Amino acid sequence: LFSNSAQQETEMKAVAYRTPGPIDREDALQDIKLEKPEAQGHDLLVKINAVSVNPVDTKLRLSAAPEGDDWRVLGFDAAGVVEAVGSEVKNFKPGDAVFYAGSIARPGTNSEFHLVDERIVGRKPASLSDSEAAALPLTAITAWEMLFDRLDVKRPTPQGGNTILVIGGAGGVGSITIQLLRALTDLTVITTASRLETQDWVRECGAHHVIDHRQSLQPQVEALGLGSPGFVFSTTQTGQHLADIVELIAPQGRFGLIDDPEQLNAKPFKLKAVSLHWELMFTRSLFGTPDMAEQGKLLNEVSTLVDTGRIHSTVTEVAGRINAATLRAVHARIESGSARGKIVLEGF
Repeated sequence: LFSNSAQQETEMKAVAYRTPGPIDREDALQDIKLEKPEAQGHDLLVKINAVSVNPVDTKLRLSAAPEGDDWRVLGFDAAGVVEAVGSEVKNFKPGDAVFYAGSIARPGTNSEFHLVDERIVGRKPASLSDSEAAALPLTAITAWEMLFDRLDVKRPTPQGGNTILVIGGAGGVGSITIQLLRALTDLTVITTASRLETQDWVRECGAHHVIDHRQSLQPQVEALGLGSPGFVFSTTQTGQHLADIVELIAPQGRFGLIDDPEQLNAKPFKLKAVSLHWELMFTRSLFGTPDMAEQGKLLNEVSTLVDTGRIHSTVTEVAGRINAATLRAVHARIESGSARGKIVLEGF
């Protein structure tokens, strides 16, 4: 009996896979048990209470094989409580409620306990539940870095510097991008959404104008009478919209994207001297950059914005417990392209 309970204390539940591929296989994601990790150095050991699912989870599951016979645990967004800290941790202690988006180079958050570097962790908004908080980190970091580090939207472009077009406003990144723009800038926000429910959603997030990305974008932007936007942020289907973006963006504008088009011919932007910015929120943690702690700082600012009522969680659904069956269903939803906001799972 003693040995069984001791073993339970050193084990944890997790959801993982060994063979990458389509989601419609029973082994696409599996319930397993792994050894509970130990916090060292800058790491926090976090007891996971809630996670959300991102498109990057589905892309990795399709194509990224684990090393050797190991299991690959996905999941990046998480909210939970610090269980233990490494010897070099300065900003957190056991019992602290946290939220964060993990590292692409380490095991993911679809496990009962998870190791994460404290420098990329923020204090969970006090006004949010774990599920509401878990929806925010990856998308908030992506949006924040794109807007303020890459596109530098607080520095106006010579023409159209007071207007931004956000392509794909109803997704996780688009939803928080619109809110951050409204809370922290005076920019006029144009966004795209194609269905009635997603158009209502982006207006709720704060969009000034909504156009339909199933139609050509340039004539719709022109019809608004605002002139050419100085900033364009494309969150999805960039390859499909590239010709329109070249046409509608202001000369000397700034264009940013986060998706992975099959091809990206930047040459047409030369005539307008448009700068191109590609954002990946994992870059700082992957390369251990000197400014890695900026992610923890911005998450704390996001937390303050939430607790003062200036932005809200983008969670639209709590799908169920953190297990293989629920995660398989959510992966399929995300791959269908019909998800709105963020889908979250809570508890094991």
